[in-house]
Amino acid sequence: MRVLLVDDNRLMLEGLQNLLEAHDVQIAGVAADGNQALPMARTLKPDVILMDIRMPQCDGLTATRLIKAELPDIKIVILTTSSDDQALFEAVKSGASGFLLKSISADTLIEALNQVQDGTPPFSPGLAARLLQEFAHLSGSSVTGTSATGVTDNAHGPQGELPVRGLSDRQTEVLTLVSQGLSYKEVGARLHLSPRTIRYHMVEIMDQLHMQNRAQVLAYAGRLGLNQDKSRI
Repeated sequence: MRVLLVDDNRLMLEGLQNLLEAHDVQIAGVAADGNQALPMARTLKPDVILMDIRMPQCDGLTATRLIKAELPDIKIVILTTSSDDQALFEAVKSGASGFLLKSISADTLIEALNQVQDGTPPFSPGLAARLLQEFAHLSGSSVTGTSATGVTDNAHGPQGELPVRGLSDRQTEVLTLVSQGLSYKEVGARLHLSPRTIRYHMVEIMDQLHMQNRAQVLAYAGRLGLNQDKSRI
């Protein structure tokens, strides 16, 4: 795994670099703000970018949008002290693959990077639930056309109900657990399947529901109430 570090705090950069290298993570480069991060991402093409939000010149959210627009395959994980909802929602809308607080432990950070490699967006405790609630709120507030998360209202069934459109029982189980904030590894452990199999099921679910990304699927699951209905596990 090759990681680009973006933070205006030199001490933070040095600490992260030492920590990650001690865990056999290759540091592709370091940048002090978004203006440095974009050309470095073009040149170095890292697997993952750990991005701070509050930086001079070009903040992390702006940098995330610019990098994802040009280099969509690079995964960007926000690593910040800010836990407010607006920063969280804007980060995901900007294309971030995860959102972590700097208060997490070293082991949690390493595990989060492994999750990104496996295709599971990592979030600090409690943030995934807040994100799902926002997705459900945004998608539910749309009466016609396409909601803010990209879920169209033609998904409605009789009397406004949303069926799980043609999903198998196994796919519904996977969608339910993922929508409740579990990682692919945790879902696999619950269902006695490998994380790779869970990821395959999620791709199949997106295809079946005619959705383009995980955010749309989670928004749909929120509208169904799958993220709250523990009895369906």
